[in-house]
Amino acid sequence: MNKLIATLIAGLMVTAAHAQTTAPTTTAADNRIVKAEASAEKDVIKAEQKEIKAAVKADQKLNKTVAKATEAKGDAHAKLVKTHTDAAANVAKADPEDRAKAMAKAEGKVADANLKAEKKMIKADEKVLKAQVDAAVDKATAAAKTEQVRAEAQADVHKAAAKH
Repeated sequence: MNKLIATLIAGLMVTAAHAQTTAPTTTAADNRIVKAEASAEKDVIKAEQKEIKAAVKADQKLNKTVAKATEAKGDAHAKLVKTHTDAAANVAKADPEDRAKAMAKAEGKVADANLKAEKKMIKADEKVLKAQVDAAVDKATAAAKTEQVRAEAQADVHKAAAKH
């Protein structure tokens, strides 16, 4: 009986000792994984916020460029209309015998004004297109950086789990 009790007590001690050594290790590993996941989540959230800020900034810049281009186009059109009006008024004021000469001069001025207005409108459109491309590049770069942070965060979590 003494041997049986001694064996049971020894088995209990070994089991208790074994349970004590494995339990804290598992808990510490779990804590490392949880901390790594929390840190990873925090990093990803920061990266997503930066991506959103970059997208908003790019959109604001694009909207500003579009507004300036629209204003430049409006100004060019207004100057064109004024030139057309002035040319028509000069033709109307001209003497009947000088009317043909005045018409030719007015047509030249109108043609020059049309070309100048078209050039301004084309440049304005070019700036808008460039701004659109720049905005797309900025957004894509921000998205790529966010994905990089996600991948690094996932690697950190896996590294913490591997230490287990």
